[in-house]
Amino acid sequence: MGEGVGSVKSNFDVQSSNCSKLITNLQEAQQVLIHYQLLTEKRINGGSQQCFLRNHHRFHDWVADMLSTTPSLTIQVNGFLGLSCGICTANPANLDHLLRSNFSNYVKGTRFQSILHDLLGHGIFNVDGELWFTQRKIASHEFNTRSLKHFISDTVQSQLSNSLIPYLSIACDNRAVIDLQDVLRRFTFDNICNVAFGVDPAWLDSKSVSETSLVSSFVQAFDYAVEVSFNRFMLPLPVIWKIKRLLNIGSEKRYKEAIKIINEYAMNIIRLKEENCRNDDKQEKNQDLLSRFMHSASNLGFLDQDQRRRFLRDIVISFILAGKDSTSTALTWFFWLIAGHARCKRLICEELSATSSEARLGSFSYDDLKKFNYLHAALSESLRLFPPVPINSRLTISDDILSSGTYVGKGWFADYSAYAMGRMKRLWGPDCMEFRPERWLDDDGVFQPRDQFKFPVFHCGPRACLGKEMAYVQMKSIAAAVMYEFEVVAIDGGGCRERMANPPYVLSLLLKMKGGLQIRLKRR
Repeated sequence: MGEGVGSVKSNFDVQSSNCSKLITNLQEAQQVLIHYQLLTEKRINGGSQQCFLRNHHRFHDWVADMLSTTPSLTIQVNGFLGLSCGICTANPANLDHLLRSNFSNYVKGTRFQSILHDLLGHGIFNVDGELWFTQRKIASHEFNTRSLKHFISDTVQSQLSNSLIPYLSIACDNRAVIDLQDVLRRFTFDNICNVAFGVDPAWLDSKSVSETSLVSSFVQAFDYAVEVSFNRFMLPLPVIWKIKRLLNIGSEKRYKEAIKIINEYAMNIIRLKEENCRNDDKQEKNQDLLSRFMHSASNLGFLDQDQRRRFLRDIVISFILAGKDSTSTALTWFFWLIAGHARCKRLICEELSATSSEARLGSFSYDDLKKFNYLHAALSESLRLFPPVPINSRLTISDDILSSGTYVGKGWFADYSAYAMGRMKRLWGPDCMEFRPERWLDDDGVFQPRDQFKFPVFHCGPRACLGKEMAYVQMKSIAAAVMYEFEVVAIDGGGCRERMANPPYVLSLLLKMKGGLQIRLKRR
């Protein structure tokens, strides 16, 4: 009997191994068989799959090119083998319809929830209906408080003075070439943890070796989980990742291990916060977002402590997802563009120098930041051209007709490309491919926001990003402090007009710069 069981187990292992190899081959094949067969209103020469292969390195520009040739700025999207169908649009009127006027018909849906549940759980970015509304209501109240805005500004300024500027000063003095994308990624992770949880992981600070090792393990696990989640979306056949998960093999096995690390890290933050709250009689000291959520959610009627902690765990992960890489990605493109546009760089520096701050040089208060109209315009112009999240998606509940007259069927996905919208001449004029911050300023040089459905970088409608102002405070604080102290010299020359025509991005969930941003720093 023992030999029989061993034989069966051996055969099962062999079959599992063969199955794993087959699935791996299918995954590699999906790089050749694009899960999108994009069909415009005119035939694509050579077929959609061949077009994808030729344009894989410039996928978002390829989509923008196709959208721009259609009267409605909208294309139909057929999934692999016709197993799914949807639309992709860059039409502001369609976005208004999708994300506001017919909001209830376009949801995250099962497609999002099944793929992202292990990572995001029932967090605000992965749910609809009452679960979403409850979290949105709490978050909306907290994000609109003046105390939070000043807490965010003060926290960023403190970390700039104590962490980022000293780090960059050492690199400058050593004349070192550094990857600014990686430096900003580490700093903004430290910053979001301070703002969201009141915890400083000190990932940028090499002095804390043991803590850095723990943080690095979490960040690696988190990055891997996001990558696998993106690959799940890109697979031509969803059954592939589901089989791998069932058999606990390959990337899905590693994904499960990564989720365990993520959960342990999040729960440690929650337990630490609970202990601090019990030991601190002055609750007003706890200004971080998690403390605020814990207080606001205290009357939601959880069944037990475990349920409450799971709710808070999903909030922790949602905060990290929202703030970990989006700000650093946006700032990477900003510094790349500024390095290639000397006039814009000069105007920002003049604006910074003209502002008198009571704080020490290079440290700008919340009220100072509000005066930086040209810097705000330059950041917005950078976001227009290089939105951190280039494409977003919804699922259709019932048949519908968009404002452009485009039919959308029940169960179809409805995508919109913020990246493409920033490159539409019909929306931004014939100079849409140019980096021109002045388009955001009135005759008096005061910043003028644009219609959210024309500039959907922070999403639109009821699900518009509540952290928009927080993101601008972070970006303006970091950009102002760095540019006040240093001249950022891009090794590749920066984002001049010629390089902007073929930007070096990676095809992933976020629009990260391929190979990072290699720079040297000079003192001003």
